Amino acid sequence: MSDILIVNGLLVDPAAGVEAPRDLLLRNGRVAAVELPGAFQHVAAAETIDATGQVVAPGLIDVHVHLREPGQTYKETIATGTAAAAAGGFTTVVAMPNTAPVNDSVASLEWMLDATRGSLVHLLAMPAATLGSMGAKLTDFTALAHAGAVGFTDDGKPVLEDEVMRAALLAAGRLGLVVSQHAEDTRLTGGCSMNAGPVAFRLGLRGMSVEAEARIVERDIRLVREIERSEGVRARLHVQHVSTARAVQAIRAAKAEGLQVTCEVAPHHFTLTDEAVGDYNTHAKMNPPLRNEADRQAVIAALLDGTADCIATDHAPHAAHEKEQEFERAPNGITGLETALGLALHVLGREHGMPLRRILQLLAAAPAALIQQQGRGTLAPGSHADVVVFDPAEPWCYAAAETRSRSRNTPFDGAPMLGRVHATLCAGRVVYRG
Repeated sequence: MSDILIVNGLLVDPAAGVEAPRDLLLRNGRVAAVELPGAFQHVAAAETIDATGQVVAPGLIDVHVHLREPGQTYKETIATGTAAAAAGGFTTVVAMPNTAPVNDSVASLEWMLDATRGSLVHLLAMPAATLGSMGAKLTDFTALAHAGAVGFTDDGKPVLEDEVMRAALLAAGRLGLVVSQHAEDTRLTGGCSMNAGPVAFRLGLRGMSVEAEARIVERDIRLVREIERSEGVRARLHVQHVSTARAVQAIRAAKAEGLQVTCEVAPHHFTLTDEAVGDYNTHAKMNPPLRNEADRQAVIAALLDGTADCIATDHAPHAAHEKEQEFERAPNGITGLETALGLALHVLGREHGMPLRRILQLLAAAPAALIQQQGRGTLAPGSHADVVVFDPAEPWCYAAAETRSRSRNTPFDGAPMLGRVHATLCAGRVVYRG
């Protein structure tokens, strides 16, 4: 018997427009029924989860993670990364292609998505937009789409040349898929290791300017507009980990114009500023870098007013020995799957008054729509039985030593969080218990 009951919880499902006490019946990996409390008291289930005092919500979806397999399994594997995802309430993750070798072919995509990789949650992928992520020749978008690609990206590197990016947007647009762009004009960031500003000046480090991000965002928006006008194709651009007020302003204007431009914000960008670098703390080194307070407030405003479409972690594990070196030599990136919900509830919810429904829209419903995953990001009857159960008011502190990831590179070790995950179910199976 595969029936599971989740009872006595507050169902918060933005996609279905529900925020009320409800009981759920899960059967054969799907949501079989959603009813008023007590409706299933005569159902003999294999397991009953009592969610008294807790929120029951659609499993979270992260459209931007680095799982390091193949090639760098000393940092992370698909199995360990998805275990961390489950602990954070995520039931679907989208892997980036900057593995070794780069995921740029049908064979590499099928290898990554194979069930033998041991993923605990639904694993999807955005393969490379260009061969080897070298920015020169497009991969076979049509073949990759047929093999399961949910978009294309050279994440970690921008598609820098105008004609290559135009061709990528046009090819993906004809398939109805998104091009996800790491917005960084690398012609302006060579040798840079943090945000340009007073902190970089004090530390004697070269800083990345706001213009490096904004210039690529503005260029890509122009290309989307030109493709629609000249080709009649609705190209879809997604801006990854937006971090500056100027880029937010350009995206807001593009949306007002009716262009298909979306963006994500990483939890570290709405939580920290470049002051967190302190005295060369490499756990606060990422790309795009932590910005100043004005930029942090701008991305929070974008999340509050709907300019930002979703929250994505940019989970980027690194081994301790890689981070324990000079700031300029240390790799960019932090882990983030286990802290995203806790930071969103603490910073966006408690400090900025964002309703829980909006937080869950950013973490579940909107990402599902972005990657066109019908039946995910909601708990409406018939949808996938992907569920997170958590107490939104429960304070806790993150302990990096207890992570399920293979790496511990985080600036949030010991940081206060809100909303502890008590259970995560993927396809009707319990994959995490708090």
